[in-house]
Amino acid sequence: MVLRVVLSAKIIMSKLAAEFAPNMESVTTGKVIRHSPVTVWFTGLSGAGKSTLALALERRLIGNGRACHVLDGDNIRQGLSRDLGFSAADRCENIRRVAEVAKLMNDAGLIVISAFISPYRSDREMAREIIGADKFLEVHLSTPLEVCELRDVKGMYKKARAGEIDDFTGVSAPYELPLNPVISIDTSVGSVDDALKQLYKILSRVLLNSR
Repeated sequence: MVLRVVLSAKIIMSKLAAEFAPNMESVTTGKVIRHSPVTVWFTGLSGAGKSTLALALERRLIGNGRACHVLDGDNIRQGLSRDLGFSAADRCENIRRVAEVAKLMNDAGLIVISAFISPYRSDREMAREIIGADKFLEVHLSTPLEVCELRDVKGMYKKARAGEIDDFTGVSAPYELPLNPVISIDTSVGSVDDALKQLYKILSRVLLNSR
C-alpha cells in the first residue's frame, strides 16, 4: 500500500515537472519578459556623464515596458559598499560586489544599468566573467578629462590636484581605456538625447527580443 502511494506521488510530481518546466525555461531565456536580461556597464572618468546617461536609458527602457534598474555609486556606496574606500583593492572589491548583484538581477530577468568609473581593465574583466560574457555590454564614455573637470560641481578634481584626495582617477590614479567596448561615446559632443540615440540604436539589437 505504501509502495503504491509513493509511486503515485512520483508520477504526479513527474507530470507537474513536465508541465511547468517549459514555462520556467521561457522565463530564464527572456521569452516571457520580452527582453534579454543583460548588464549595460558604463565606464569612464568622473564627470563623463555615466549616471546621467544611465538614468536616461533607464527612463527610456521603462517607458518601453522593460524591467530595469540602475546601479551606481549613489546607491551602492551608501549601503553595500559603505565599508570600502577608493584604493585599488577597494575599487576591485566594489566592482566584484556590483557584478554579483548585477548577475542576480539578470537571473531574475532585469536589465541592469551599471554606472561606475571602474578604471581598471582587470576589474571590468572580472565583472564580465561574473555576469557572463554574453550578458556584459561595456559602454565607454570617452569624455575628455578637461571637460570632466569643468563639470565638477563638487570640486573633487580641484581637491585631487591640490593633493587633498588620494587615488583620484585621472589625476593621481590611472584610467585604463576599454579595448573593445560595444560603443564609445563622447558626451561633450551633442546633448544627452543625442548620446542616448547613439546608445539605444546599438543596444536595442541586443536588449530586445524579437520573439
